Amino acid sequence: MKRSTALAFAGATLAALAALAWAFAPRPLEVETAAVAEGPFEATVDEDARTRLRDRYVVSAPLAGRLDRITLREGDAVTEGLVVATLTPALSPLLDERSLRELQARVEAARAGVERASARLESAKVAVLQAGNEARRSEELARQGFVAPTKLESDRLALLAAQKDQEAATAERHVALHEAEQARAALGAAQRGGGPAFPIKAPVAGRVLRVVQASEATVALGAPLLELGDTARMEVVTDLLTTEAVKLRPGQPVHIERWGGPGELQGRVRLVEPGGFTKVSALGVEEQRVRALIELTSPPEQWRSLGDGFRVGVRIVVQARPRALQVPLAAVFPRTDALGMAVFVVDGSRARLQPVEVAARSATHACVTQGPAAGTRVVIYPPAGLADGGRVRGRKI
Repeated sequence: MKRSTALAFAGATLAALAALAWAFAPRPLEVETAAVAEGPFEATVDEDARTRLRDRYVVSAPLAGRLDRITLREGDAVTEGLVVATLTPALSPLLDERSLRELQARVEAARAGVERASARLESAKVAVLQAGNEARRSEELARQGFVAPTKLESDRLALLAAQKDQEAATAERHVALHEAEQARAALGAAQRGGGPAFPIKAPVAGRVLRVVQASEATVALGAPLLELGDTARMEVVTDLLTTEAVKLRPGQPVHIERWGGPGELQGRVRLVEPGGFTKVSALGVEEQRVRALIELTSPPEQWRSLGDGFRVGVRIVVQARPRALQVPLAAVFPRTDALGMAVFVVDGSRARLQPVEVAARSATHACVTQGPAAGTRVVIYPPAGLADGGRVRGRKI
């Protein structure tokens, strides 16, 4: 064989071998990458919620009689003491002993309601004084550096809650006095054997939520006529899993979103009810849930268009850090040795396995105390075939 032919054959063989090596060489995996960031971090409990009035009042008929047509409609504003309906007593010529005793018992119950409401109001005043003293004591100790700022903030929130409770107790006493007045008037009309038209007045200022009996009709004693409520005293209620509710404390901030208006509304946890209940999920799974009540802290002008029973979304902040290292949650996965979590860091064209310590999680990111530096790109949704040192070709998102 000629020398030139041998060289040509050897060159062709080497080219074929190189082509086969290239054809069967492992290709770099195409992956999506994202950068590790550093900044404010919030771990939240996300759930659907609804709005509701903190207090609603049902105006009922204090005696049996002929009801005139109610001209008020849903949404109309009323003031305390405004005549909302007129009732003409329809009493039999001979008032039997049982009916008389029922009206007398109603007067006694109304009087007891006034006493109970007065006692609650006095208790609320004492609670305000006690909370005020505790807040002032904490402020003095905080200036001297003997208490933590969180204790001072808790005492201030406790004072605010006590003041709100005193306002509610005052409103309850107004309602109790109004009911007692109506009960005494009904008993007097019955003992007189009928009389002129009896005006039914609004116990509180607010708006009409529902007119139960709009048309003229004969109504029985205690029949509901309409519902009233103060739309300026709105709150948000949500049903949380009990495993999530144990993380909540009164005063924790809440972001209210998906309410239909621009931006987010702000609120804070007012109360986590102590009793849970069983609820069946959409998948047919029984869940233990508990209600959390959220107080709106945004200006009323911002959420004036919200009404009773509107659907919203809430994000309750259970942990907040002003500066934290954040890794996309889709990049974090359990290590094969079950000793913690890890991520794949992009090092040039290679993916390097790096352990991380996760301190908290949000809906999109994980807060890590040990991990890659800020700005490092990590693989999100790492494919099953990716191993430490594997070749990758990243796509930024």
